[in-house]
Amino acid sequence: MAILPGKAFISGDPLLTAMRDYAKIVPCLDVKVVDGVPSVVKGVKFVDLKHQGDPVAFARRYQEQGADELVFLDITASHEGRKTMVDVARRVADAVDIPFTVGGGISSIQGIKEILDAGADRVGINTAAVRNPDLVRSAAQAFGSERITVAVDARRNAEIIPGVNVYELEDGSRAWFEVVIYGGREPTGIDAIEWCRRVERLGAGEILPTSMDRDGTNIGYDLPLTKAICDAVDVPVTASGGASTPQHILEAFTVGGADKALAAGMFHRGEYTVGQVKDYLRANGLRVV
Repeated sequence: MAILPGKAFISGDPLLTAMRDYAKIVPCLDVKVVDGVPSVVKGVKFVDLKHQGDPVAFARRYQEQGADELVFLDITASHEGRKTMVDVARRVADAVDIPFTVGGGISSIQGIKEILDAGADRVGINTAAVRNPDLVRSAAQAFGSERITVAVDARRNAEIIPGVNVYELEDGSRAWFEVVIYGGREPTGIDAIEWCRRVERLGAGEILPTSMDRDGTNIGYDLPLTKAICDAVDVPVTASGGASTPQHILEAFTVGGADKALAAGMFHRGEYTVGQVKDYLRANGLRVV
């Protein structure tokens, strides 16, 4: 199989455009801060979190395995957590050379600046973008689109309402994809596909959609969601939520059309290394770095 053709970055950088022809693997580290101490955690559908270890140690491990990028998501949602994540970003920047994104609870231009100044390559914004879409525009203007990722948590909704994009699912049923915020706890009534189109227009340089239905389930990505978003926008899209095997990651590219594939538990638990996944992708016709 050949990887689906990529589309040019907003920035127009020829090197970045060419790099979209490569399938990228992105380990994700959800970080929870307790008493000032950050720890990587993993749960199922955003709950039942289990502590895994030090985020900087994980970052080093994944760079050694050949990860293309890293994503750190602060799920603490507290002022203490914000300050600690700035320190985590600084320590990670000192420890690894690969690009990394920090997201979770960042809701202001000042908050974005602090994370970028600490050494992060990109900042991810999620709930704050839904509450204040102009934050996306302001951030892109202040720091450049290539440094702003909009994370979108979405779930399937079989209750069809007027004006939404409806898709046929694997079992023949029909649903639309609804944006949810605050870690999946609050539905918004917003069509995820239209939301992705909107944040692209506002200046988002990348989109990171996570399926709330699949997160932590180990049954594979929500491919209809991934494909719908990839078909709707021109900026890079990272598949997220549910991967547990190299085949799942392969499908993110060959079926979903993603530019990058994010995974957590399968790497944290040591079931696969990034290198093993890349070997599998290469054996199935994809180009990897």
